[in-house]
Amino acid sequence: MNQNLRLVIGNKNYSSWSLCPWLLLRYFDIPFIEQQVSLASADFKNQVKDLSPTGQVPVLWSDNHPIWESLAICEWINESCLDGQAWPARPYLRALGRSMCAEIHSSFMMMRRLMPMNCRARIAIPDMPTALANEIIRIEELWQQALDTSGGPWLLGAFSIADCMYAQVVLRLQTYGVEIEEPLASYCNMLRKTPAVDEWLADAYQEVEVIESVEQLYNNNQ
Repeated sequence: MNQNLRLVIGNKNYSSWSLCPWLLLRYFDIPFIEQQVSLASADFKNQVKDLSPTGQVPVLWSDNHPIWESLAICEWINESCLDGQAWPARPYLRALGRSMCAEIHSSFMMMRRLMPMNCRARIAIPDMPTALANEIIRIEELWQQALDTSGGPWLLGAFSIADCMYAQVVLRLQTYGVEIEEPLASYCNMLRKTPAVDEWLADAYQEVEVIESVEQLYNNNQ
């Protein structure tokens, strides 16, 4: 399907939700124009108001039509550009994947607050709160359930929207030095080594903008 696609994203170092549709497009080599708006800019709201119906990123423009919210964008890409390839053929696996994606879209608030995405940083969390540890355990349970059900190597067997939605978690675990056991550690390593994720990280490392609230979160413990 021939379309003019433009994906508006935030800083690659910080914008966890921008990563999800960007990774899906890149992994499947779908051509698109990337437009970045700095989350660190004092003028962010003015810059983004004409680019996004919600005033947030990411948003995908197909010709003159916007699609917003990471999961909705990924679903649209799957239907319009991939003939359903980004979800498995098995009905239960599809349902499992959608359940997992809905869960990360609405949950894990402690991780969002205490482990914000910051690709450049390497930070040790002092005295990890129980609530945060429990969220990480829940994510590990989800990943293990998916791998056990699908047989791997990706969460749902083949690379899918679920991997795109949870890629941000993989990068957060790396930033904050959270160790997980096999086979989940191998899954994380595989995802980090994909060319698309490598490209995202390389770009993130080159960015110079700083969001002070993120950088100062554990400043006294670095």
